[in-house]
Amino acid sequence: MPKPTSTRRGSKSVALPKAILVLHGPNLNLLGSREPQHYGHASLEDINQMLKSRGEACGVSVECFQSNHEGVLIDRVQQARHDGVDFILINPAGYTHTSIALRDALAATGIPFVEVHLSNVHAREPFRHHSYFSDLALGVIAGLGAQGYELALEFALRHLHVKVTSHGSQKTEKTH
Repeated sequence: MPKPTSTRRGSKSVALPKAILVLHGPNLNLLGSREPQHYGHASLEDINQMLKSRGEACGVSVECFQSNHEGVLIDRVQQARHDGVDFILINPAGYTHTSIALRDALAATGIPFVEVHLSNVHAREPFRHHSYFSDLALGVIAGLGAQGYELALEFALRHLHVKVTSHGSQKTEKTH
């Protein structure tokens, strides 16, 4: 069901909470056991829980979604626009180097995004050095392990003008 970014109550407009979608590409469901020398020991569930907790502390909805199937990821990106998603964090994983279709879906939605990679793709095999997403992304974080997701979330919060106090409460900046 589509989520509007604001609703009207009488003559007042009431802002709805910001929404961030985190997309995980193929094989990331194996995190924690798959090649820990490249991807670390944190499981996908560990990463998702950290992101959701941080979002909740800031009054922001964080939804995490993983699929090993390109079409399913494309469908979720397209649905994001209708759901009122404000920002996307994406680790396209193996699709980074191959999926023009997933790139085109992100371009079509116009939703700002950050590309995240657990490993330093530039220190690995040459075929991993090219990304079909980087030129569209607001930023790229690579090689920082699970912390890269956390840093990407912090960037997204600032981009959405969500200020976080030391106690985790939300304050939205007013833009004039």
